[in-house]
Amino acid sequence: MVIPTRFRPELVTRAVTSVLAQTWTDLEVVVVVDGPDEETRSALTALGDDRVRILQLAERGGAPNARNVGAAAARSRWTALLDDDDEWLPDKLAVQLKLAGEARVACPVVAARLINRTPRAEYVLPRRLPAEGEALSEYFTVRKGLFHGEGFIQTSTILAPTELFARVPFTVGLRRQQELDWTLRAVRHDDVDLLYTDEPLVVWHQDEDRERISLEMPWEEQLGWLRESRELFTPRAYAAFTMSVLGSMAATTRSAAVFREILREARGYGRPGFLDYVTYLQIWALPPALRHQLRDLVLGRRDAR
Repeated sequence: MVIPTRFRPELVTRAVTSVLAQTWTDLEVVVVVDGPDEETRSALTALGDDRVRILQLAERGGAPNARNVGAAAARSRWTALLDDDDEWLPDKLAVQLKLAGEARVACPVVAARLINRTPRAEYVLPRRLPAEGEALSEYFTVRKGLFHGEGFIQTSTILAPTELFARVPFTVGLRRQQELDWTLRAVRHDDVDLLYTDEPLVVWHQDEDRERISLEMPWEEQLGWLRESRELFTPRAYAAFTMSVLGSMAATTRSAAVFREILREARGYGRPGFLDYVTYLQIWALPPALRHQLRDLVLGRRDAR
């Protein structure tokens, strides 16, 4: 399995420890240190487990590049991914490998539900699994609620054949939507299918006081990626993503011109539904902190039932 990291020795040590505690013990942990970082190397060496391999890059290349380097160095038939600030539950690999062994395709991508842990709430994602025959781009993007979506995939949940990561590498330079981009490109191959475990097997730590690289992307860059990736989305999915995800990023500008540009993009290349328009308006009308609180309140209450 592969973990990219940089300047977070305590967090990556927690992540690696969760891998070493797996019930599936025949494993190798490839930690890719993204640039010079002696403190992280020392913390990992102190674990004293020969299943941990440390690859130190000469200079920073970003998480997608680090994952590509780690997958290229992996020696197992299967490679799983883990971000350095997340954790695996003990049965994660055992459950996923069993499901992979039962798959009807040569290259199954096996994802898992996760526990989303925030300072305000804790709930399970995704809310539901893909329906038979459902377009995955729509599963990931089309909302059925104002403050949350139904479909979801996150890097730390993914396990796939190692050769698939060579065939479909992560897009270097992409700072957000890395797993969405990779998954939608991977499933376009005829021998690839996406499977999910029923149970949550990962803890996704959403500590909002901690810097997160995945949140550092201007909306213009995301729009550029979206335009280059139109073929990955159905028109319905394209509109939903543009108005919800891209809209959330662009709304911080409070610019009427940007509001109109995002709306034109969704209407020009997608097929918005009624809820997309309502979602888009509330994204621009409500402060982000309030929207996040409402989302966590709604989802937290549902999981408490």
